[in-house]
Amino acid sequence: MRENRKLVILQTLVVLLTVWLVNQLADRYRVQFDLTEEKRYTISEATKELLRTLDEPVYFEVYLAGELPSNFERFQNSIGEMLEQFSIESGNKVQYKFTDPAQATNLQARNQFYQSLIDKGIEPSNLNYKNADGDRMEKLLFPGAIVSKGMNEMSVNLINGNSAAGVDLVLNQSIEGLEYELASTIAQLIDGRPKRVAYIMGHGSPDSLEIAGFRNAVLSKFELYNVSLEGKSELSGYDAVVIGKPTQVFSEKEKYLIDQYLMRGGNLIYFIDALSVNMDSASGEGTVAIPYETNLTDQLFRYGVRVNPNYVLDVNSGQFPVVAGNVGDQPQIQMIPWPFFPLLTNFSKHPSVRNLDAILGRFVSEIDTVKAEGITKIPLINTSQYTKLLGPPVRVAFNDLRDKLRPERFIDGPKTVGYLLEGKFKSLYANRLVPRGFDKSKFINKGEEGRVIVIGDGDIIRNDLDPETGEPLGLGVEPFTKATYANEDFILNILDYMVDDSGLIETRLREVKIRPLDRVKVQKERTKWQVINLVTPVLLVLLIGGLKWYLRKNKFAGK
Repeated sequence: MRENRKLVILQTLVVLLTVWLVNQLADRYRVQFDLTEEKRYTISEATKELLRTLDEPVYFEVYLAGELPSNFERFQNSIGEMLEQFSIESGNKVQYKFTDPAQATNLQARNQFYQSLIDKGIEPSNLNYKNADGDRMEKLLFPGAIVSKGMNEMSVNLINGNSAAGVDLVLNQSIEGLEYELASTIAQLIDGRPKRVAYIMGHGSPDSLEIAGFRNAVLSKFELYNVSLEGKSELSGYDAVVIGKPTQVFSEKEKYLIDQYLMRGGNLIYFIDALSVNMDSASGEGTVAIPYETNLTDQLFRYGVRVNPNYVLDVNSGQFPVVAGNVGDQPQIQMIPWPFFPLLTNFSKHPSVRNLDAILGRFVSEIDTVKAEGITKIPLINTSQYTKLLGPPVRVAFNDLRDKLRPERFIDGPKTVGYLLEGKFKSLYANRLVPRGFDKSKFINKGEEGRVIVIGDGDIIRNDLDPETGEPLGLGVEPFTKATYANEDFILNILDYMVDDSGLIETRLREVKIRPLDRVKVQKERTKWQVINLVTPVLLVLLIGGLKWYLRKNKFAGK
């Protein structure tokens, strides 16, 4: 009997020691297995490589805590799970905590803290929801984080998605984009030199106040340079070059500089207006849009696309202010749907535009593809299916606003207004004379791998001015309704894609599937499953106890 007792004690000690040893090993060498279908707990190799290069801790303070509705709790948990993965891969160099911005008991202190978060770039969201008791609640949320490394810090907003899709889908899209948002913020903190972006000046392109929003957005992540092509012998030293809404002719020398930049593996982004329209002449029977002559048509044609001299009208549109009458001597402004300003929400699954919110277009033209050997052509942006294509001569008239937009009149289907071209491009000047003044021995006939994005709307990079103050508004902000569209996000996304050499942008392809419960079935079978969940454990305990009693009885009965 004493020997049996010693054996039991020894076995217990061995079990306890084994459990302690396993816990120590698990704490030091954390291992997990991702059994989900979409591998939601597996981060990309590009992110892993980034995290392994960390030489000092990176701190995340996430401002999403406290009492939250269930869908935001899921979002909070997803952020925590992603940051935990980052911590594991970085050898605990990624550290994080969740903070409730509303925890300050003093109202003044709380408002000051809110304002400090806004000043740092974290966008608030006003949330209305019902709590567990069914009471209506309102809460100001700051779904973002401050990320710091050493003396440097950045803010990152974690809610991203198509707001027209509803809260749950936006949150799911935000979960899909978490890895990219968090990893790209770390990459910016540890990158010693921001990427260099050139904006080509002249040729009637907007400058000064008209691109203040574009300039501020780009400078938030990149270095931005105003570049004039006049008198240059080479266009080099830039990770991406932007040509925005040109309205005047490019000379052959200027086109040659752009062409050879692309041949050396450069990245070009064109925002092109095919037609010019004077809105001051659009009253009454209206005016006719006139084609711009920029001398870029043959260059874009060689690279694989053609911006057509037409306008795509869309039922899914923004608004335009018109004078509806007068009260005394004051004109009364009314906002009316204006199909010449399409709201672009039909995006491809490419990582640069995936889960993007609506973009506001203004006088958008269709883009066709043409043959270009070795070039991959990827449509990025399409209109809705309810469109009308106006070919030349294109008439623009306010009188058209008087008719209600009838979808049955918009039957031309979705039109592509943005393309990405990738591959080894052939020079526009192959089999042509090199412009005078350039060294022919340095001419490149067929280039290295490069990228070109062409958007059939030059106004996407242009901001409006506040009608009351005359100050420049943010990119994508409508001046009368103050509605904000995703023009800024779109520009930053495509620039990220163009200059990305780490592969992080591909993490935007992550997909997290929503598997909602069948609400009708849940309600119908609720009582049955409640009984099963309550009774089954009790029955199992009784069954195991009875079986043990039976075996014990038989054991002693045989002695």
